[in-house]
Amino acid sequence: MNSREPRGVFTALITPFLANLELDLHSYRRILKDQRDAGVAGVIPCGTTGESTTLTVEEKQILIQIALDEMKGSLTQVWAGTGTNNTRETVEFSRWASDRGVDGVLVVTPYYNKPSQLGLEQHFLAVANAVTCSVMLYNVPGRTGVALAPATIARLAQHSRIRSIKEASGNVSLTSEIFDCLKANTASSASFRVLSGDDACFLPLLSLGASGVVSVASNLFPRAMVELQNHFSEGRTEEALKIHNHYFPLFRDLFIESNPVPIKTAMAVASGCKEFVRAPLAALTRTHQAQLEQSLVRCGVSPGVQL
Repeated sequence: MNSREPRGVFTALITPFLANLELDLHSYRRILKDQRDAGVAGVIPCGTTGESTTLTVEEKQILIQIALDEMKGSLTQVWAGTGTNNTRETVEFSRWASDRGVDGVLVVTPYYNKPSQLGLEQHFLAVANAVTCSVMLYNVPGRTGVALAPATIARLAQHSRIRSIKEASGNVSLTSEIFDCLKANTASSASFRVLSGDDACFLPLLSLGASGVVSVASNLFPRAMVELQNHFSEGRTEEALKIHNHYFPLFRDLFIESNPVPIKTAMAVASGCKEFVRAPLAALTRTHQAQLEQSLVRCGVSPGVQL
């Protein structure tokens, strides 16, 4: 397997666009460099935050390859968002990414189809059996309409390549349920990692035994997110809590409308990256923009300040 352990801060990268909605590769490379310099554990192109559902396969391949090129020789891992609601397409794209050398693939539960737990299990096993890298399950029922049950997660964790889950349900107690189900199989529980898929739940889930976060906020302030993880891992829980409390207004308001609309708006303020999104997403409403701007000020985010 060509993968490393998924532990720490993983940034769910935005996909910057030009005014004509073509890829803004100059800004994308700048974001990747900032993430690498900040010391994040990994970057994830082409996930939900990267507007994967409106990207072409060719565009996804370009973004993943650039991420691999930019992170070559560094400690920053590259995990590719390869999930769709079509098992065959997911398998084919996951195999392509694996063959290119990604550390792992992030595979979302199939949206719209609403498969049963058996269907979900077969979907993820098909991917895991087709790749040589690690597979990260992605549970986000609020966007897909279907949720992975803890018992299903525990069964999938027995596969040697299914090593982690991005838990983005927003239900903190679900993480405890996942760990409880994993205990029934000590071989899988010892090496299976749970990462928060919600920035506001990052610190609470660390306290329950999670290993990190797949973060939207770390597009904006990667250094602070890495610092939060380091403080907690080294026993400085009060310092970790201070960072959580300081940035909580943005943890909240970066989801005031559908992700990634707010984070792109915030990035436009802080780094000059344009806020353009592809339809059917639309620009942030004026009311929400005013609220987001207030939270940016409260958290000390201003143009040109690296956080």
